[in-house]
Amino acid sequence: MSQLAGINRNLALEAVRATEAAAIAASSLMGRGDEEEADRTAGEALRDALNAMSLDGRVVIGEGDQEQSPILYTGEKVGLGEGPQIDFALEPLECITSAAKGGPNALSIVAMAERGNLFQAPPVYMNKIAVGGGLPEGIIDLDATPEENLRAIAEAKGCEVSDLVVCVLERPRHDGIINAIRETGARIKLIPDGDVSAVIATSQPSSGIDVYIGIGGALEGVLGAVALKCIGGQFQGRLVFRKPEERKIAAQMGVKDLEKKYSLDDLVQGQVMFAATGVTDGALLQGVQRIGSSAQTHSLVMNSRSGTIRFVEAYHDLTRSGLLEE
Repeated sequence: MSQLAGINRNLALEAVRATEAAAIAASSLMGRGDEEEADRTAGEALRDALNAMSLDGRVVIGEGDQEQSPILYTGEKVGLGEGPQIDFALEPLECITSAAKGGPNALSIVAMAERGNLFQAPPVYMNKIAVGGGLPEGIIDLDATPEENLRAIAEAKGCEVSDLVVCVLERPRHDGIINAIRETGARIKLIPDGDVSAVIATSQPSSGIDVYIGIGGALEGVLGAVALKCIGGQFQGRLVFRKPEERKIAAQMGVKDLEKKYSLDDLVQGQVMFAATGVTDGALLQGVQRIGSSAQTHSLVMNSRSGTIRFVEAYHDLTRSGLLEE
């Protein structure tokens, strides 16, 4: 039996408690302009929550190596050391810059799987394309042009290319992709940050987003893949190296084929869970609302066994939880 199967509900609740703690901690620094402090505060709160969980955990994709970050670094042990062996990919504060500026889409995220079932992505970029569920397998191809992908998606959905909405991070590196998409007649939603939310949005009809295309962090690629594994969708990614040193790091981490095109199943195997809590308001989740000594959080939790998405609204008395600032 899967190590996750027998404790799904308990583990899911503990995961949400962990992301809630990180989000509440980060929210105390929202808009103050200190990215490093906001990330550190969220990381410490997340680590404390994970270390209280009854499991033998390790971080396979974290905040970098131990020299780069003493908090939730790749390879760090978490949990009480007893119970199921669980691997974690996590981001205490996604969209750090946005959170520091009081902008949208900042999240605290935890993804988990049985030992050995998450791709250990190196700290580099990844070229990605993602769509939601209900489409023929193989409908997207990272090696195809935007026009070829969008025409295939439109045909499968029984609509015109001009009816599609493509989500892209607003970055200079995407100028060519944006122009190519516009030439097809498709519409574009540009976002300043938050490509994990964007990948998830492709699976939510209410989001109005049909496909995500672009280059972002490899960690975020794995997190998005875990989410789609839970709720359905297709994903492809390829590592992007900006300098020779990054290729060396990837090879040292065990990546044998540096040009490999990764499918969803290459990145995520077995049963997985995904939990996230909003730090600031976004398309996916509402941010933390702090009123005096209390806080309200909005989270979601998903697991691949049932395909269920649960939204969790919680109210916290910070004087009891110990999360109130001194």
